[in-house]
Amino acid sequence: MKTTIDIETKEVGDWLEWLARFGKTKSGGVTRLLYDENWRLAQHSLFQKMKESGLNPYFDGVGNLFGRLEGTDQEEKAILTGSHIDTVVDGGKYDGAFGIMASFIAVNYLKKHYGKPKKTVEVVSLCEEEGSRFPLAFWGSGSVTGKFTKRDCEGLADVRNISFAQAMTSAGLQPDEKQVKREDIECFIEIHIEQGAVLEKEQKSIGIVSHIVGQRRFTIKVMGESNHAGTTPMLYRKDSVHLAAELITYAIKQVTEIDAHLVATVGKIQAVPNIPNVIAKEVTFTLDVRHHQEEVLDYYCEKIFAYFKQRGKTADMEVGWNQWLDVKAVAMDAKLTQLSERIVEEIDIPYQKMISGAGHDAQIFGTYCPTALLFVPSVNGISHSPKEHTNLEDLKNGVVVLIELLHRLAY
Repeated sequence: MKTTIDIETKEVGDWLEWLARFGKTKSGGVTRLLYDENWRLAQHSLFQKMKESGLNPYFDGVGNLFGRLEGTDQEEKAILTGSHIDTVVDGGKYDGAFGIMASFIAVNYLKKHYGKPKKTVEVVSLCEEEGSRFPLAFWGSGSVTGKFTKRDCEGLADVRNISFAQAMTSAGLQPDEKQVKREDIECFIEIHIEQGAVLEKEQKSIGIVSHIVGQRRFTIKVMGESNHAGTTPMLYRKDSVHLAAELITYAIKQVTEIDAHLVATVGKIQAVPNIPNVIAKEVTFTLDVRHHQEEVLDYYCEKIFAYFKQRGKTADMEVGWNQWLDVKAVAMDAKLTQLSERIVEEIDIPYQKMISGAGHDAQIFGTYCPTALLFVPSVNGISHSPKEHTNLEDLKNGVVVLIELLHRLAY
């Protein structure tokens, strides 16, 4: 069957343009950081739009904004749908924002055409996900699920040395744990831009996420010995760059041999003393590893670090590493995923099941309540950039699928 849902394609784009005004940059991007003035204006303006549309809006103790459409059955838990309001510095206008505005449009459509739902539905504009201002990400969803409390932000400051507490106060907020953690959520639904190129390349309009990958990040240090670049024979060198290159090559090569979904990235390299005619005594590089199965991550890490240790010994150099991030892989709820598949098949929208290589608020909610994550395509796979873009027809399809999903869950 085809869907009977009819929404204005232009309306979706207009709402995104409206929200992008708060923090618009000269390059056409958006900078809206947690608790800054642009963030405050965006959340309070959205509060007014929710109120005008007939939703019951309210803030919790950390600045998450909810727009509540009350259900007829007060004993039922609430269905939460939305995403995050913050951006990276000079980011795009779709990341996070699309999930909020799609949810807002969807819930208003349902209210207009079907009246009160059986189960309460709430649109949420989560206060923070990106970690762009303070060294703490997922503050919004982490607070709602009880993963974070005010103790987790003690001592944190931004690049201007403004403390987390000062920033909250300037936004008119005081952290209050009792106001934040929710015990009445039945499920969380998030729709988001893909931030990758898979859907566009496969010519699909909707991505249905089965898993969000786990992430592990390491800093690896190779300690050699500085010496003259011209007078030290190759045989007698303890060249940390040479050994680091070998370790990096091994680490990347193992990825393709272990699993097609495994990815590893060496994104930062530093050499000391970093002089053209001196053999480097020390090299430090990062390693970011991602996969949706913990056992695959375990196997990969055990294998490469055993090799690192062995090669350090045979080269008579010290190789050490430090792990500074360990985010567990999360599976999305099987029933919600199956329902989403059924909907896109019934209304004949091209889709693909996929694994998310990026973290999202759904990753936090996924360990707390049944959660679904849907994607729409990103043109050329570009995100976190003013060039971030999704075609209007794909945005509309995403809203239509969300409306169908919320209707079947709440009505």
